[in-house]
Amino acid sequence: MSIIVLRLGHRFARDKRLSTHVALTSRAFGADKIVFDVQDSDVKDSIEAVCESWGGGFQVEYIKNWKTFVKGFSGLKIHLTMYGLNLNGVLPEIRKLKGDKLIIIGGQKVPSEVYGMVDYNVAVGGQPHSEVAALAVFLDRLQDGVELDKDFKGRNRIIPQARGKKVVSDE
Repeated sequence: MSIIVLRLGHRFARDKRLSTHVALTSRAFGADKIVFDVQDSDVKDSIEAVCESWGGGFQVEYIKNWKTFVKGFSGLKIHLTMYGLNLNGVLPEIRKLKGDKLIIIGGQKVPSEVYGMVDYNVAVGGQPHSEVAALAVFLDRLQDGVELDKDFKGRNRIIPQARGKKVVSDE
């Protein structure tokens, strides 16, 4: 199964840091790729630098037409929105469906047509919160937490400790 995250509506002046956090969360929580509908080389450069140091085969891609991309995706299409069906109710059904998954999140108001283009509109809770939080919770629950044990095989690695910080580097 491949997991791709589509981030709609990146705004240059406002979203550089948030889009970077969406990409970092996607990578750390088991997605294979993030796709943006707006090109921002600073975000891409930042994520590629993390991948170079910390490992993993995560990819950053830009597309010109998100509608064509969504329509052409052959796997399961899931839109994370606070207006969707509750995650607890639909997750068992989503887990049963094998194959690639496209997770769509918005950085601003998502075009209303997205709701009709997807297989599931899923709410991670029924209150306003960050798309980063919704993405992390959804990816973790989708994969039963096993993604947290992934070995990224990077130059840098954190050594878990009860207190303090320990990072080893192969440099």
